[in-house]
Amino acid sequence: MKKLLLVLLIVLCMPVLAQAKDYVVGEGDNLFVHVWGEDELKTAVIVRPDGKMSMPGIDDIVAAGKTVPELKKEVSEKLSSLVKDPIVSISLLRSVNSRVFVVGGGVQPQVYDMPQRTTLLQVLASVGSLDAADLNKSYVYRKGKKVMSDFSGLFSKGEFEKDIQLEPGDMIFLPVKYDRNVFVIGAVNQPKAIFFQEGLTVLDALLQAGNFSKYADEDEVLIIRKDGDKKITIPVKTKDLIKKGDQSQNILLQAGDYIVASESFF
Repeated sequence: MKKLLLVLLIVLCMPVLAQAKDYVVGEGDNLFVHVWGEDELKTAVIVRPDGKMSMPGIDDIVAAGKTVPELKKEVSEKLSSLVKDPIVSISLLRSVNSRVFVVGGGVQPQVYDMPQRTTLLQVLASVGSLDAADLNKSYVYRKGKKVMSDFSGLFSKGEFEKDIQLEPGDMIFLPVKYDRNVFVIGAVNQPKAIFFQEGLTVLDALLQAGNFSKYADEDEVLIIRKDGDKKITIPVKTKDLIKKGDQSQNILLQAGDYIVASESFF
C-alpha cells in the first residue's frame, strides 16, 4: 500500500519537477517541502534574503543557487538523522527569482516575471511597440556575455528557429533606433528622443520636449540634418513662428534630425 501511494505521489509531482528541474532557486521564492509519512515536517517555506530557508527538523539550509533536485537531495541528507530513508518532495509554489530584465531606450524598461518556461519571442511580443527599437543591434546578455544578437530575423521575418529559451537574470537590451527618431537637445525643459512620424514639425517636437527653458534664445534654434555624407544646418526663427504665426518657420522634420536650442547669454 505504501509503495502504491509512493508511486501516486511521484506521478502527481512529475509535472512540477519536470517544469522545475533546471530552475535555480533564488531569494524570495516560495517552496513546499513534503516528507512522506511525516506530516509534522510538511511545510511551506520562503527563501530568505540571505539565501537560506528554515524548516522543522533541520538547521538553516542554503537554498539559493541550487536546483530543486539538488535542494531535495540536501534536505534528504539533513533529515536522515531524524527519519529513516526520508522521501522528500519539494515543489515550487511561487517564483520570485525567475525574472528577466528588458532595458534600452527602444522600449519602456521593465521586469518580466517568468511563471513558466519563456522564450525571447514571447517577451518581445509582450513589451509593447518595438517601432522605436533597433532590433539589429539588440541582444540578450547572460552571465557576462551576449548569447544572442540581432532580433530582426526572429521578430520581423519569422525566423522562429532563432528563438531561444530565456534564463532567470537575462538582460534583454533593445536600443533606440536612431534613424527613426528626432532629437531635441539644448535649452529645452525635457531634452529627449522623439519617435519620428510623417508630418512632425519643429513646433511639435519642441512642445514634446517641454518647450524652451528660461535660458533659451528663441532666435537661435538649429536643425542639424544629415544628407548622405553631408551635414546640413537649417536655422529656425521660432520667435517669429510662436509670436507672429509665421508657418514658414514650422519646418517639417526628417528622421534623424537634431533640433538644437541655444542658450542666451543675456
